[in-house]
Amino acid sequence: MEKCLIAIPCFDMVHTDFMLSLLGMREVGEVCCVTEKSSLIYHARNKLARKAIDGNFDRVLWLDSDIIFDHDLMERLSRHIDDGLKYVSALYFKRSLPVEPVCYKKIVQKQDGNELTTEAYSYKDYPMNQLFEVEATGFGAVMMTTDLLKKVSDKYGLPFSPCLGLGEDMSFCWRARQLGTKLYCDSSIKLKHIGSVAYTEETYLAVNSQN
Repeated sequence: MEKCLIAIPCFDMVHTDFMLSLLGMREVGEVCCVTEKSSLIYHARNKLARKAIDGNFDRVLWLDSDIIFDHDLMERLSRHIDDGLKYVSALYFKRSLPVEPVCYKKIVQKQDGNELTTEAYSYKDYPMNQLFEVEATGFGAVMMTTDLLKKVSDKYGLPFSPCLGLGEDMSFCWRARQLGTKLYCDSSIKLKHIGSVAYTEETYLAVNSQN
């Protein structure tokens, strides 16, 4: 029976709707759920990665505490891992303007004078409702094998420490791809990303103009 660690990094609180999603999720195999609290998200992820490796888990389901998902999320991601994938993400979108998919078609390094910069291009024309290869994703809901986690850790040390001016999630993806691992997103598995909106008179007028 496969052992899966559900890894949830958080700052201080988690959303109620996220907890309702988690409580309603159908589990696959032997499951252990762990949270790690830190003001530095990469620090929390690195500690969770070590728990997955040291605990001899077969796979890790990374969940961010600001997403809402369907009860079959774990089942559907698990099928891809069972089919031989090492990394697969569900589809979700940024919670601020401009609203774009949190999956990336290309990561490019550019030399700007004496400065080396990195640009990430969101996969705006992603294939609808199917599995497709990406260069990176966010970690709203990602399942990976612990073998991949260990491989990246053995090569680079702390797998989620930021590099190349990228966030911790994309830094991991960059490292995994340097080791020849293909990363995927399944756009048929959709998440809701919890955000906040400052409501103003402009908001009121825009909404009511449609009535």
